Amino acid sequence: MSKIIRVGVTFPPDLLKELDKLLQDMGYESRSKAIQDSVRVLVNEYRWIQEQKGTRVGVLVMLYDHEAKGLDASLIDAQHEHSNVIYSSMHIHLSERNCLETIAVKGKAEEIIDLVRRLKTKRGVKSVKLSIVS
Repeated sequence: MSKIIRVGVTFPPDLLKELDKLLQDMGYESRSKAIQDSVRVLVNEYRWIQEQKGTRVGVLVMLYDHEAKGLDASLIDAQHEHSNVIYSSMHIHLSERNCLETIAVKGKAEEIIDLVRRLKTKRGVKSVKLSIVS
């Protein structure tokens, strides 16, 4: 049996409130179990993406706060640096702060993965999902 290690995690109050409601709705008995499950999904998704090789076609879906300082310019720079794998993009204003962007990609899996990594780690980006279709 492996040893359990305790870690501390910080949450914005509104996200924690949403998490607690979701956990209650889903029947989780503890935050720890839910967070462990979520981390497993993240790890498995990352491993799956890392296994992609060769030419791939897919779509990135990104949700972000366009009012985050410097984010717009940073996202544009990242997309220009990966223009060889970006075929099209669509920008949708969801609310005063939230934008949804879809990016059609085709090219070397490694370059698409690098684009995902660059976008996902920016402050203000709430979510980036990659769906590979071939």
